Amino acid sequence: MAGAGWRTFLAVGLVCGVGLLPWLTSTDPAYTVLKARSAEREPTPEVLADIRRQLGIDGGPLHVLTGWLGGLLRGDAGQSWISGSDVLPDVLRALGASLLLMAVALLVAVLTAGLICARTLRLGARRRLGGRRAVGSASAVLASLPEFLVASVLATVVGVQLGWLPALGWYGPQWTVLPALALGLPAGAVLGRLLDDLLPGAFGEPWALAAAARGLTGRSIARQALRRCVPALLPNLGLFVVGLTGGAVAVEQVFDIPGLGRTTLQAALAQDLPVLQAGTLALVLLAALATGATRLAARLLTGPALRDGALSSLHRPAPPAGGLLPLLYGLVLLAVVGLGLARDPLALDTGQRLRAPSLDHPFGTDALGRDLLARVGHGALDTLLLAAAISAVALLAGVLLGLVPRISAPLVDTVNAVPPVLVALLVTAVAGSGAATPALAVGAVAWAPLAAHTSSLLRQERATLHITATKGLGAGRVHLLRYELLPAVVPPVLRHALLRLPGVALALASLGFLGLGAQPPSPEWGLLLAENQPYAERAPWAVLAPAAVLALLGALAVSAAGGLRRRPAKTSPGTTEAAAGPERRSVAGAEQEPAGVT
Repeated sequence: MAGAGWRTFLAVGLVCGVGLLPWLTSTDPAYTVLKARSAEREPTPEVLADIRRQLGIDGGPLHVLTGWLGGLLRGDAGQSWISGSDVLPDVLRALGASLLLMAVALLVAVLTAGLICARTLRLGARRRLGGRRAVGSASAVLASLPEFLVASVLATVVGVQLGWLPALGWYGPQWTVLPALALGLPAGAVLGRLLDDLLPGAFGEPWALAAAARGLTGRSIARQALRRCVPALLPNLGLFVVGLTGGAVAVEQVFDIPGLGRTTLQAALAQDLPVLQAGTLALVLLAALATGATRLAARLLTGPALRDGALSSLHRPAPPAGGLLPLLYGLVLLAVVGLGLARDPLALDTGQRLRAPSLDHPFGTDALGRDLLARVGHGALDTLLLAAAISAVALLAGVLLGLVPRISAPLVDTVNAVPPVLVALLVTAVAGSGAATPALAVGAVAWAPLAAHTSSLLRQERATLHITATKGLGAGRVHLLRYELLPAVVPPVLRHALLRLPGVALALASLGFLGLGAQPPSPEWGLLLAENQPYAERAPWAVLAPAAVLALLGALAVSAAGGLRRRPAKTSPGTTEAAAGPERRSVAGAEQEPAGVT
């Protein structure tokens, strides 16, 4: 009951905060509505007072909030302040479009994750994982591509030039293919990397050894290993559900889709409070449903082993991967940034507009004749350093909050219901626009996936046999946390944070792309992509240059994550071989069945 009360309090606080947005800013909502309805009309005090009476906001913010909540109980979300139409039908239509797009994008994401994990599943089924080499450069590049850039390329090449699929509008299922690919491919790459990180531990559990000894087929063992790992990823899958529904604003803009994210964005920009409130409430309810469904699915898949403390640890000590690839990627990235910093990013030469790459301009030039290498290099200071700082803070906050799931779980659900774009709009409305707006908006939500991952792994790790044995030997909570739980949970969460480092950079770039971040002539990467997107057909290098550096950052993050493996550690003081984990040393444990298998 306490968790439900905390969750309700946060949801109500979020909706009320959005509802009070016009009164948190210096802009009069009546003035905004007047400009939207009739830009020529003078905003005299009498005119503004008349608009307030028409909108029903002359009684103040509390009057508006109570009236809106009372209307919801009657099934009435009010009328749009801009168009005057009923809000509920419009929001429900937008939600339906977003849910259809989300469902197809999730299908694409699951298929993509399956392709990324196919090699590990095949080798695990054949008991050949010992010689498996770390992979992930291709998935890193895929996860690092900006969704709005993928959407632009698909719309231009597949939709316009080749004419295979419709590129604009929303008139039927076939219009969902290209935007679903733009959303699902990066999300599937992240899920695939997380799943691929867990599978070797599942194939090394005693039940897998016993199954192979009994002659079960490799396909059956691989299927059960997949079932063993999926519960740890379901919380993040729930986050993707809401993110793909309300956070797909840039993709909806590119493909002209009347989805919930775009509708909420337009309402926030116009200060159309009833539409904004209804859209936010829909996202909060969707987040609650997705979280409840994923938790129920995790319990069903895990079975009684979670309750009885009969799981094996998926995060076993393993030697770290080789360090040549991250060193190579890091040197290339440093070289690009260093060469760019030596050039002037603001020097204009209209005679060199949209020049192809050459010795003088290795990355080519943009529409104003500015050197793209210089702009990419100087933009790295704004994008990479900021993304690294946000990721570090998000990692620390995610791990700390993940250790207290009763507090963090409702907070994660509420935070995840608000896309970074909407957070940026709230920050802009309260604090004004500027370079700090994207950082505050992305930082406010970046910790949520890491907290969900930490609490999910911690829940399963606490149910393992070696934790049960350590407790039986008298180990206290501090000992368990320091020597058993944190060493098992922190490395995969740290690798997860590194995988999300390019995503943080992409979120910053997306806000710049939508005009909510840095302003010209800043060389911030998102702004570079936004400025050069109209010239993608004529000068593809103008968008490929910053996109390639983002992809290089993703490859560096994934390869560096592979080197952060938990090394085999010495037995902690006061811990015996039995406490270190009976399932790691007991041959008799080979008869253990996988969690959730009946």
